[in-house]
Amino acid sequence: MSNDNKFLSKSEKPWEFERDRCALLVIDMQNDFVLDGAVMQVKEAKRQVPRIKGLIAKCRELDIPVIYTIQKTDAVFCPLEVATFPWLKEVGMREGSKGAEVVSELAPQSKDLVVYKRRFSAFFQTDMEILLKNVKGPVNPVDTVIICGTVTNICCESTARDAFFRDYKVVFGTDINSAHDEEAHNATLRNMEIFGRIMDCESIIHALEYGRG
Repeated sequence: MSNDNKFLSKSEKPWEFERDRCALLVIDMQNDFVLDGAVMQVKEAKRQVPRIKGLIAKCRELDIPVIYTIQKTDAVFCPLEVATFPWLKEVGMREGSKGAEVVSELAPQSKDLVVYKRRFSAFFQTDMEILLKNVKGPVNPVDTVIICGTVTNICCESTARDAFFRDYKVVFGTDINSAHDEEAHNATLRNMEIFGRIMDCESIIHALEYGRG
């Protein structure tokens, strides 16, 4: 395959984003994904917690909405997911369980928002789009979502694609999203060259402090 494909050599920003029109989406950083020995543990997710915590703190400081997603799973509402991961027939992201909660280091605060979902995408049959349209009021609504969390190539990528399809600008963190393996993680980052912009956490924070990126 030729290496001169124009999609693989993009160097310029397709767009800039404004701090006042951003929201941070923290995808599924739940105990059942993050903690050691958890039923759906993503080992890399635990290592991302300090960076995500810093980004959340910066967003709160700058009055950028922080929206958490929480995956809820059971055999009735998620039959194909349970069929793919049979151990979920009994345990994992069960509503009301400790495992379904966001890890304590990243726990939502009173001004943060929480979206519950039953599919990989945070937009599918949830309140996400309503929140994004209204959380900052009608004059200057959110038009950019910054995505962090887990799993990079599953829920995070699904959410990013659905955001793009709804005409949101997508900023996808390179070192604040986590997958089960590096190959899957990097494949999603390559996809995000089409569906959004990829930036590391430090660059995202710098852009937010500056006011645009």
